[in-house]
Amino acid sequence: MSSSCSGLSRVLVAVAIALVSTSSPCPQAWGPPGVQYGQPGRSMTLCCPGVTSGAPVSWFRDGETRLLQGPDSGLGHELVLARADSTDEGTYICRTLDGALKGIVTLQLGYPPARPVVSCQAADYENFSCTWSPSQVSGLPTRYLTSYRKKTVPGADGQRMSPSTGPWPCPQDPPGASRCVVHGAEFWSQYRINVTEVNPLGVSTRLLDVSLQSILRPDPPQGLRVESVPGYPRRLRASWTYPASWPRQPHFLLKFRLQYRPAQHPAWSTVEPAGLEEVITDAVAGLPHAVRVSARDFLDAGTWSAWSPEAWGTPSIDHRDPLEQVAVLASLGIFSFLGLAAGALALGLWLRLRPDGKDGPQKPGFLAPVIPVDKLPGAPNL
Repeated sequence: MSSSCSGLSRVLVAVAIALVSTSSPCPQAWGPPGVQYGQPGRSMTLCCPGVTSGAPVSWFRDGETRLLQGPDSGLGHELVLARADSTDEGTYICRTLDGALKGIVTLQLGYPPARPVVSCQAADYENFSCTWSPSQVSGLPTRYLTSYRKKTVPGADGQRMSPSTGPWPCPQDPPGASRCVVHGAEFWSQYRINVTEVNPLGVSTRLLDVSLQSILRPDPPQGLRVESVPGYPRRLRASWTYPASWPRQPHFLLKFRLQYRPAQHPAWSTVEPAGLEEVITDAVAGLPHAVRVSARDFLDAGTWSAWSPEAWGTPSIDHRDPLEQVAVLASLGIFSFLGLAAGALALGLWLRLRPDGKDGPQKPGFLAPVIPVDKLPGAPNL
């Protein structure tokens, strides 16, 4: 805790120095040596760094011989620019009465900081990170001071600040990046994030209240593989693993959703697998399919992760599906049986309903010979 307090002390000192620098008529160096900063449209005072305060000097633009301000101006070592604009930016030199060069000053114009834009996200239930960006471009060198504290429950004892609630520094990872990380956070607690933008003309702070439950967004699942299922021309098997950033604990699991589509088809089909594998049963035979998967806390805390990179697979076309073969054979057998039964029934009805010859001359039967027997050659004459 002492190290945290000392870190915060350094932060406060830095802010105080920045404030003093902007309020002083002769700003201290902020950023590269020899550079002084101002705001367009405002009066700007440059100070000759190589002389004592009040010593008379002459001011020139670098590379020009025209005198901007002489030693008898009564302003001592300072050069005043009324309503500075972009044409005033550049390098100035100051000389003493004997013509000796005493200082070189570069003027850079910009704007005070505005409140930064801050957002936070938790990739697991123990740590979260916050990122920020300027809400307007200042055109000046800028630093960010970051800290956080745990919010207390309204009305609870000890609602005032205490060592157990912070504030603590939010380490920027890596140093100087627009991102800080909080480790070992409590899943059911709320936190207040402080991001302060500092430049030579001032400071501006953004406060953001967050809870891990609302900002939880896992990283995408990893290791997505899509494989054909031999002998099944309409099936694909997809498998994946948990993201490496998610601790595997029995009480904090992930659920998944999977999307797939054939090549050149814009619409995705979506399913929610029960585990780390899913068999697609309605793939288009012979076409490559794109598959992707995302994850979310199994109790619906936070939001779905981004989609994983797409993986591709093509169903097997070497053999027909055995179930389809059985279905086709069964269908053929049924139709063949029905056809034979219908033919036998028709033949039986025809034989039963044909005339029997009692009331008239008998017509040749279905099986009667076309040529009478007595006309056949060599038949006996009866």
